[in-house]
Amino acid sequence: MVARAIGIDLGTTYSCVGVWQHDRVEIIANYQGNRTTPSYVAFTSVERLVGDAAKNQIAMNPTNTVFDASAMHGPGDKPMIVVQYLTEEKHFAAEEISSMVLMKMREMAEAVRPVPVRAEFLTKERPSSQDLLG
Repeated sequence: MVARAIGIDLGTTYSCVGVWQHDRVEIIANYQGNRTTPSYVAFTSVERLVGDAAKNQIAMNPTNTVFDASAMHGPGDKPMIVVQYLTEEKHFAAEEISSMVLMKMREMAEAVRPVPVRAEFLTKERPSSQDLLG
């Protein structure tokens, strides 16, 4: 059995998934063939978009497209992000938006490694994201 490890870099602007295999780290291409995925989430009247799809429609839907959410993490006041989604006004914490990006990255990792990817966090600022992933 070949041991493989998966790593997810949840970035403020872009995120990526890497897998340790063949004695090196290989960055996994997303569904569009890119090695990095924009850390964007967009909400429309019919769906939620994450990554390239969200970034590509920002000009048509700027008020309901969220990026740089991870820059709002941390202690202190937690601003709520307000968007229109499925014809309703929704309020999200920055950690919830980042969790949506993280779930997309996790989905990509599980497509390469057909077993569940466990969430582990290295710093104390990550418990809220960890709680959202379950």
